[in-house]
Amino acid sequence: MLEQDVLWTGALRDDVPGNPAFRGAWLRMAAMLHQNGRPVVLCGTVAPQELEPLPERVFFSDVHYLALVADNETLRRRLRARPAWREWDEPRIEEMIEFNLWIRGQVESIDTTDARLDDVVTAVENWVRARIGSDLATLHDSSARSRSS
Repeated sequence: MLEQDVLWTGALRDDVPGNPAFRGAWLRMAAMLHQNGRPVVLCGTVAPQELEPLPERVFFSDVHYLALVADNETLRRRLRARPAWREWDEPRIEEMIEFNLWIRGQVESIDTTDARLDDVVTAVENWVRARIGSDLATLHDSSARSRSS
């Protein structure tokens, strides 16, 4: 599991819509990790339209998208509570509100408005395992075989 903001650096912050240099770098990184037989979960704010057209998308047979969403007031409250260095001013918060409403119609989502953190974690884990469960089982089986050899 990787958080994409770790690489949100000056060199990868291009002024091109969809940030293709940044998104492509993450797809290449995920592809390298996946070559080791491990499924990759990339976390961050992204829409399918930002990844699907990239040349690096060919490294993956499947890409699954899940959005964690909340009602507008809850999302505003959560974003305003972030530390100042995260730079969540009102225009940026309103942009995220628009994205939050839009993304619900684009990908599967889990509404976190009234959910406890543990319940959200469990729901995300179940969602991931349902999509890459067979990869995890294969990895576990081959890992067990190597330890017993």
